[in-house]
Amino acid sequence: MKNRGFTLLEVIIALVVFSFGLLALAALMAKGLQYNTSALHRSYASSQAYDMADRIRANRPTLEPPFYYQDINPPAGAPPSCRCDKDCSCSAEAMAAFDAWEWNRTNSDVLPGGSGTVEKKDGTDYYVISVSWTENRLEDAGGSEKFEFEFRP
Repeated sequence: MKNRGFTLLEVIIALVVFSFGLLALAALMAKGLQYNTSALHRSYASSQAYDMADRIRANRPTLEPPFYYQDINPPAGAPPSCRCDKDCSCSAEAMAAFDAWEWNRTNSDVLPGGSGTVEKKDGTDYYVISVSWTENRLEDAGGSEKFEFEFRP
């Protein structure tokens, strides 16, 4: 009599091959999600750097230090006394302080561990805006990423 169909051994081998394929697909999807999140963070960082460049260009009287170049890490507590996001008259210095506070508050909101700095390159008219954040996929390498944008107002 002729046997027809699969034997138990063939079924087990097919199941093992299928299982390895599904595991590889799951690993591929996890890595894709990780790199997609990293790209999203880099996109937020570049948008934030361009935002600060626009703020500096709009407030030209404060181009020289220390206004945008002081320690602009997000301060703990309340915003600066003059909130220049409403219809109020702010001095250029108050606008710079508010811009720095609001910018780094947004950096910390949209990026994990996000913060930023602004520096003027020595002897030039160029400025460097740096936005940094922590990245989970880089835990072994210190876990930080940085986006730098150099511009001339």
